[in-house]
Amino acid sequence: MEQSEAVVIGAGQAGLSSAYFLRRYGIEPVVLDAGQGAGGAWRHRSPTLTMEKVHGVFDLPGLPQREADGDGERPAAEVVPAYYAAYESGTGLHVVRPVRVTAVRDGAAGRLVIETDAGEWAARAVINATGTWTRPYWPYYPGAAGFAGRQLHYAGYRGPEEFAGRGVVVVGGGASAMHVLSELAGVAAATAWVTRRPPVFRDDDFGLDARREAVALVDSRVRAGLPPQSVVSATGLTYSRVVRESMEKGVLNRLPMFERIVEDGVLWADGTHLAADTIVWATGFRAALDHLAPLRLREPGGGIRVDGTQVAKEPRLQLVGYGPTASTIGANRAGRTAARNVRALLSARAAA
Repeated sequence: MEQSEAVVIGAGQAGLSSAYFLRRYGIEPVVLDAGQGAGGAWRHRSPTLTMEKVHGVFDLPGLPQREADGDGERPAAEVVPAYYAAYESGTGLHVVRPVRVTAVRDGAAGRLVIETDAGEWAARAVINATGTWTRPYWPYYPGAAGFAGRQLHYAGYRGPEEFAGRGVVVVGGGASAMHVLSELAGVAAATAWVTRRPPVFRDDDFGLDARREAVALVDSRVRAGLPPQSVVSATGLTYSRVVRESMEKGVLNRLPMFERIVEDGVLWADGTHLAADTIVWATGFRAALDHLAPLRLREPGGGIRVDGTQVAKEPRLQLVGYGPTASTIGANRAGRTAARNVRALLSARAAA
């Protein structure tokens, strides 16, 4: 069993930020990552999601991005992993991959034991930065098993070409749905956009005050031990490039959520039927935290109660990329906070 003062699980933005600040505070972490290479979830995004379409990829601490001519038209799945790889190399961070963490348990001598498919580590502190990409959320609707067409989650979307001539229902009210709708227009035979709640579009520039309000809404839920809500439920939709494209192409005609799925489409409670042979579930993701189950962290409300990044039930564990820190804006700040908490924990134990 390998011994370490701190282990970081995940090498996406939040994980790399956490590892960077740990080193700044004199703590050399081990970073475990399940990916075959650098880039986190960005490695798996659709090749049609170019840099000019994304909300923005924020600089990692200590090494700004170097934008090259034509980067805006390149897939984010190429540009961001290349930046993360350069970051790992340039900062000297030691990332062990591919390593899949299967469980985190209470261990001997006040340490947490991290069980993986590549061995075990024992650490005085753990920063979990496993994100959400590996847990796409598929809501259940009656009749789904009898649908004769194809169903896929946004995680498996790879561009509009395969939907040429098809009737597609896109479910979801966030940026992912906007991306799909903007690309299917003019390619699919027909598209329908369905959401549980009417979408809220922001007319402002989503400045600092608005961001703080959105973060505060999510933060209040995780402090109460409730599962975090989707980002768009707190922020609304801004008029991004893909939103403007969707509006210009006339595909943002929102329909309320259907009641059930039938063999050849979807059906509403009033009997309205819409024929379709494809359903794209752009319904978001959930935090990938199954490996933490042995620590019994869940509250009665179903979430994990967190104060900033500190897990209330387990002071040796920090969650970054969870709740109010689950954004590219908040990941760097969360990494700094988590590293400070680890430093304080280790200092207090050393003093004791």
